[in-house]
Parts: sequence; structure tokens; C-alpha cells
Amino acid sequence: MISRLLIRAALPMVAVAALSGSASAEIKGDAIRIGVLTDMSGIFATAMGPGSVEAARMAAEDFGGRINGKPIEILQADHQNKADVASAIARRWFDREGVQAIADGGSSGAALAVQELVRENKRVFLVSGAGALELTEKACAPTSVQWTHDAASTANAVVAGVSKTVQGSWFFITADYAFGHAVEAIARAKLDRLGVKVAGSVKTALNTADFASFLLQAQASGAKVLALNAAGDNVTIMKQAQEFGFAQQGIAVVPMTFQNVDIVAAGLPVTQGDLIATSFYEDVTPAARKWADAFFARRKAMPSQIQAGVYSAVRHYLQAVKDTDSDDGEIVMAKMKATPVSDAYTPGGTIRSDQRMVHDLYLVQVKTPAESRGPWDLVKLVTTIPPDEAFRSLEESKCPLVK
Repeated sequence: MISRLLIRAALPMVAVAALSGSASAEIKGDAIRIGVLTDMSGIFATAMGPGSVEAARMAAEDFGGRINGKPIEILQADHQNKADVASAIARRWFDREGVQAIADGGSSGAALAVQELVRENKRVFLVSGAGALELTEKACAPTSVQWTHDAASTANAVVAGVSKTVQGSWFFITADYAFGHAVEAIARAKLDRLGVKVAGSVKTALNTADFASFLLQAQASGAKVLALNAAGDNVTIMKQAQEFGFAQQGIAVVPMTFQNVDIVAAGLPVTQGDLIATSFYEDVTPAARKWADAFFARRKAMPSQIQAGVYSAVRHYLQAVKDTDSDDGEIVMAKMKATPVSDAYTPGGTIRSDQRMVHDLYLVQVKTPAESRGPWDLVKLVTTIPPDEAFRSLEESKCPLVK
């Protein structure tokens, strides 16, 4: 499904036709069009999907729905987590509908396919959903930015944060797919550098229902950290780990990839005490709380880190369009990279030469039901992980844009 939302300012609109004829205007289109390409109805829809569209709309509204006389339009489409569908939508947007930027990107396979079209057309790609390292490695593109998370930041942030609070060896239960393998490999390398032992690891098929044998192996290994990276099956493992009494045995359950919407799905009785790395939660700053509350008023749910990342990326893009009075992808991206990122998502981010936006990440602990003051009062801060601990260094990058 493809649909269009026109964000209008509260003030009366000036006719677009009159404005588009201005000789001084460098925004060539009759509108500033941003397409939110995401999973609208599949397994990632809760963390991305309609919430990402709403986040983009909120960013547009920060500018009154117009920039330098041109209206901002937010388009949306469901790529169904299929690379060919994502490519077809992106090509149509670029060729027929004048879309200058795509936000979110959804799953990694779809995002990588879109990135190739972005490179060819010199449009801007604001990646928030996809975590594939390739997006800012060998497949990096000069007008694309990976905004929220990736396999390296996920693994490094979890290891850096948890190793400061829990002493002892680790055991991994990892989904048998590319992102799962990448996260575990990076986490193992980080643990090795820290001198922390890996007691064992098992790979699981997606949609596994019974993890009893794996949990018994983790118990028998003597590990003090159970690291879970089983995609959509993390909630199932966590419920079964609770039944096995892991917390009572002093074993920290650490989901490598988990978001607030997942905590709500599993429930505090199951997730209480678990350690989670995230790039956003609503109490990190007053600005984050204000924006998250505004998002909640619209969606009746707090934003995921991906949705908050969409807001931040779209807002930063629109500010660059305003500052340059241009919709040229290369000009806008140069301004985005020259301008620090400071908003409700992060108070201090920068876009590096490998097209990775780096920022603080946070290790949070899930509250107990007694600590929680409401359905979405879920976590408390344990420690902040600075960018140089969370993200891979430029020296490690294989992005050809890095000199």
C-alpha cells in the first residue's frame, strides 16, 4: 500500500504554483517529498510501521509543514520485507513522484536494495530500521545515513554496558540468520578484548517454540550472562528462562536486540531485571520525554528507538533543506554532515565519513512491577555507553568513502 500525507502549516497556504516560479528558489520540486518505506503489517510493524510514519509527520510539523514556501509531503509504503517490492516502490517514487528522500528502510534486505537506487539517483536515504553493517561498510552510499543502530553498535553497546555490571562468562542463544551471526561474532570479539570468557553458544532456527534444551546447556555451562539474539523469538526464550529460574540462580538474561514494545509484549513479570541496550528511551532528557509524550498522545504507545530515529533523521534532513534552500541530495547531505545532531533523540550526534550517525547508547534495566508507575514506565538507566565504545571505529571501516 502506498499513501500520501500532506503536512500543512496552521497559517493559510500560499499557492504552490506562484511559489514554484520564483527565480531564486533552489528547491526544484513543487514540494519537499519524503517517503517512509517500512514494514507496515509484518513482524517489524510494531517497532517501525505506522509509528515511523507518525514520527516523520511530527518532524515535518516542527517546520510548520512548509520550508521556504514549499509544502512538505510525507508518503508511506509497505515493502512487505521484500527487496524487490522495496526497489519497485523506491524507483516509482524517484521516477514519477519526485521523492527526494526515503526514511526508515525497514528490514536489512529491503534497505540494501533501496540503497543501490539511492546511489544511482543521488537521493537521500535516512536508514533507521535496518541494522545490516553493509549499509555503512562496502555498500555505503554518499547520500545515505545509517541513523539508529547496526550489528556492531548493538553488540558493542550490550557487551560494554553489561560487562561493567555483571562479572562472569557468557552463553549465546542466537538465531541462525545473517544478522544474528554478525551480532554474536562482534560481541565475542569485544568480550575477547575485555578478557571475558564465552562459555558456549547454540544456534536456533527462526520460529523455534521450545528452548528447554538450550537453556539447560546454558545452565550447565556455568555462565553468568545468557545473551539472547533470537529475533522475534526472544520473548519466548525469556518466558522460558523465567520458568527455569535463571534470575534466582544469579544468571543475567540479556536480550541483544530488544525494544520497549517487546517489553510490553512480554510483560514486566517476565522481563524484570533484564539488561537492554537502546539508543533512545523517554527519560534520557527532558526533550526526549516531551517528544515521547506527544508521540504517545497520537499512537497510544511510546516510540521505539527506531521510530524516534526516524523523527530525528527526518528533522535533521529538513533542517538541512531549509538551511541550504535546496533539495539536491549531495548539497543537503553535506550540510547534514557539517551540522551536529541535537534533538529529542540524541543531544549530541555526528555523521561520520562512513555515513554512520554516531551517538550515545544506553544500558537500561527493566523495572519490577512494583517500581513501574504505569504501563509504559518500563526501564531505568544503568549506564551511558559513549560512541567510541558502541560503534566500530573508522579505522575498522570498509566503506570506500573513508579516506
